Amino acid sequence: MDLTEPGAAERLYRELQADGVQVETLVNNAGFGLRGPFVELDAARQTQMLQLNAVALTELCRLFAPEMARRGRGGILNIASTAAFQPGPLMAVYCATKAYVSSFSVALGEELSGTGVRVTCLCPGATATAFGDAAGVSKSRLFRAGAMSSMRVAEAGFEALHAGTRLKIAGFKNWVLALSVRFAPIWLAAKLSRRFLEDEAG
Repeated sequence: MDLTEPGAAERLYRELQADGVQVETLVNNAGFGLRGPFVELDAARQTQMLQLNAVALTELCRLFAPEMARRGRGGILNIASTAAFQPGPLMAVYCATKAYVSSFSVALGEELSGTGVRVTCLCPGATATAFGDAAGVSKSRLFRAGAMSSMRVAEAGFEALHAGTRLKIAGFKNWVLALSVRFAPIWLAAKLSRRFLEDEAG
């Protein structure tokens, strides 16, 4: 189902209900990115990115979390990114959606504490999937510095969810990079982020 379409989350939920499917673990992994100046990227495509990365994820949590809480068990794994930790010039909307996912997930996890429902936000860095090519960042400094395998990222998320970890940054290098921006003024973090998102020859 195309979750970039408004109302798709509700339709998915209703179809699963009609089929008698009980969801024990919700993994919100659908998402995409776009690289380029905000004022030049296609406006409709950016709206779709907001819909998929943030709105649909929120709606799916709202639909499935109450059932999990009533049963007293369940897990929600929301995929954010290390992009959540700093502004991202050339990927301004994408990075903002991932900051939202991180903040929302940690808050939701706290709200659901004591219900038996675990909520984990997984923040991978560059990952060896089709994302890089689709987003136009596969030749950026970020990806040239090395990408984790999708299997390693998935394992990190699986382990964090079952351990009840609220926020998991996949990979030690990504952890260091993500946390280092806490000690920099936000304007400097934005400048550094732009350098990583530019092409190697840029």
